Amino acid sequence: MQQHQKLNFFLDIAQAFIQLEKYTIVPFLSSYEPACLVNSQPMLTKCLLFLRAHLNVKCNGFDNAIITQNNTPLGLNIVYDGEKKRTLQVNEDFFNLFLKENPFSNKKLDTCSVVGNGGILFDSGCGKMIDSADFVIRCNLPPLENGYEKDVGIKTSLVTANPTIFFNKYGSLAGRRLPFVESLRKYGNSLLLLPAFSFGINTAVCQRVAYTIEDFKSPIQPVFFNPQYLDSLAQFWRSEGLKEARLSTGLIMVSMALELCENVHLYGFWPFSNHPYGLYTLTNHYYDDVPPKTVFHSMPAEFDHLLQLHTEGVLRLHLEDCKSDEK
Repeated sequence: MQQHQKLNFFLDIAQAFIQLEKYTIVPFLSSYEPACLVNSQPMLTKCLLFLRAHLNVKCNGFDNAIITQNNTPLGLNIVYDGEKKRTLQVNEDFFNLFLKENPFSNKKLDTCSVVGNGGILFDSGCGKMIDSADFVIRCNLPPLENGYEKDVGIKTSLVTANPTIFFNKYGSLAGRRLPFVESLRKYGNSLLLLPAFSFGINTAVCQRVAYTIEDFKSPIQPVFFNPQYLDSLAQFWRSEGLKEARLSTGLIMVSMALELCENVHLYGFWPFSNHPYGLYTLTNHYYDDVPPKTVFHSMPAEFDHLLQLHTEGVLRLHLEDCKSDEK
């Protein structure tokens, strides 16, 4: 992107914020001074390497984000990240569900697409660009069919699942389980990342998910968030000034991607109800208009940090129409 395009980019976003009455233009522009972008490419590299090194030292998502038999041995007491007083001793049943070793390649991936579910993706034409990445991360079992393919793509390397989906849509998997298994087909042989040890209410249903996938021989691979990693990641972002009850799944996935990938591209992360360019009204998700639960997450505050990382060249936020971006 040329320098004048960068300026237009920030002015357009600032205008959207003004229309939304979220911020005023003076603090917005002053708080996003692109210190790295106005300097040389080596400076850009320093910004990126500094953040990755900081994440690696504090969190080490490459080794710790997903529970394995190596980092969580039999008999260990797991401390829940959402309920600090709750623990679970790893028994043989759970241990056998854990991966034997780290599922990620020892070699850093080139490009990663992290796909949020924001309404900005609707009619964006970003599907091909998303799927062109080496590794594609999706959040909360989103729909990929019925015409959404052109906007969000179909390639999936890792997908997360909020346990409320299992409770509300599939009856906690206490009854017929085939509809759930069939719903996973669109994600192929991707990793299915489950927060089994965030809250006690999640544990049994996530275990049933893993058993269901095994019983029906589904190619998708269930894996578990490591609560120790989630806790360290929350501390990392608090040290960066982000104050909220819990990190969103999207920010967690972005953090993981920054350790795993050389080039991180974000789609669907615009958290406001008006488009940043056309200023027309957006639905909350690209597939529905169910409002977000603001009790736990502060999406505008998270976006604040993501935009800062964009200005520093650490990652690329895609807020534009991908069809026009290809011209």
